[in-house]
Amino acid sequence: MSTENEGAAVPPAPSAPPVPVASPAAPPQAAAPDQGAPTAPIPPVPAGAPASAAQDSAGPSDGPHAAGPAPDGSWPPPPPVTPSYADGGGAGAGWGASYQQQPAPKPGGGRGGLVAAVLVAALVAGGLGGGLGYTLARDNDSSGSTTVSASDTGASQIKRDPGTIAGVASKALPSTVTIEAESTSGEGGTGTGFVFDTQGHIVTNNHVVADAVDGGKLTATFPDGRKYDAEIVGHAQGYDVAVIKLKNAPSNLKPLALGNSDKVAVGDETIAIGAPFGLSNTVTTGIISAKNRPVASSDGSASSKASYMSALQTDASINPGNSGGPLLDANGSVIGINSAIQSSSSGGLGGSGQSGSIGLGFAIPINQAKYVAQQLIKTGKPVYAKIGASVSLEDSSNGATITDQGAGGSAAVESGGPAAQAGLKPGDVITRLDDRVIDSGPTLIGEIWTHKPGDKLTVTYKRGGQEHTTQLTLGSRVGDS
Repeated sequence: MSTENEGAAVPPAPSAPPVPVASPAAPPQAAAPDQGAPTAPIPPVPAGAPASAAQDSAGPSDGPHAAGPAPDGSWPPPPPVTPSYADGGGAGAGWGASYQQQPAPKPGGGRGGLVAAVLVAALVAGGLGGGLGYTLARDNDSSGSTTVSASDTGASQIKRDPGTIAGVASKALPSTVTIEAESTSGEGGTGTGFVFDTQGHIVTNNHVVADAVDGGKLTATFPDGRKYDAEIVGHAQGYDVAVIKLKNAPSNLKPLALGNSDKVAVGDETIAIGAPFGLSNTVTTGIISAKNRPVASSDGSASSKASYMSALQTDASINPGNSGGPLLDANGSVIGINSAIQSSSSGGLGGSGQSGSIGLGFAIPINQAKYVAQQLIKTGKPVYAKIGASVSLEDSSNGATITDQGAGGSAAVESGGPAAQAGLKPGDVITRLDDRVIDSGPTLIGEIWTHKPGDKLTVTYKRGGQEHTTQLTLGSRVGDS
């Protein structure tokens, strides 16, 4: 609101600071001005000065206002227009100029010199008193409000409890890297990874390093600025997991501790580290908002094949560039690899559009990723669990239907494979694996890939409207196909 007085006369302006009392030795003075008039003239308002500080701060506006003179009688008059960061030179006649001093007493003997000496003594005493008063007020002020100053040790020296988000982040960040992958044609992108072991292996997503698979360039940069060339050890397109290795890896690498994703509960706190939109070393937080979420993701390109996971869902802010980064629990242990987001613009998961987080991020459970990474380090190739049957990938809520024909005209149920040995046939609709509900083909694939070859599962399926159960031992497939 305005502080201007509307419809009322403004009282006379107060005078400038009073003139010091004249001593008997001072020369005669001119006649005093009329009673009530200022002892020094108030300078005129400079043309173009703002109307008043109150008017400038009255509220937001649609655009800049033109400066103009203050209304007649406004108080206090506005300051003169001066350049920002003026060097302090040039007193001028603007508002706030010093008032006119009386001439100093003429030097001489007798009383005039004594008065001058007394004035000097008074000034010195006043200075001492002022300094003493400031000290006492600073040390013993109990009559007014009291402020408390923070320690001068600096924020960098404050110790955070290991269980806090800041404590977890400070411990985990040095073991994360920003990955840049570039193809031979110069195309590429940015993602994240984390230290898997002391030998220099870094775990990330397959889609993060895909551009560098065929002779491209790969680098990994730590938060402290150390940058290393890297090479791909192995990658699994179906799992969306890859392992790279630093060239000339340092000897002081600290792998992140791996947690147990099977023990994660909905509502558990999560901490995500990554490079969203290229902003390296970004930390965000949230919770586990769902478990065993069936997700089929791809980069949206025509040549891309989908990856399948039974994902951990989190509302921690995850954006393009977070891919491959660790999802940590409250203790700082890795429980997942951030891999996909629900995109409101593309309507799907892992789309190519640069849309931001809407609170639906998905991570590969670390128990699965650990197994895949170990296989890639050992053999350079992924090993997939399989049932030996082709299922429909169409959206469904009834289950995973075994198709009548497999890919490329092959048999839908592999002869002698796990599904055939379990008695499954084309047209059967699988509705459960152990205690997991299966509502579609992608859900079935993602759930199978959480297991290892040789695991025994109870399969519930429908045939001709009747429900049946059978035991199935998972087989294996080596490499992407």
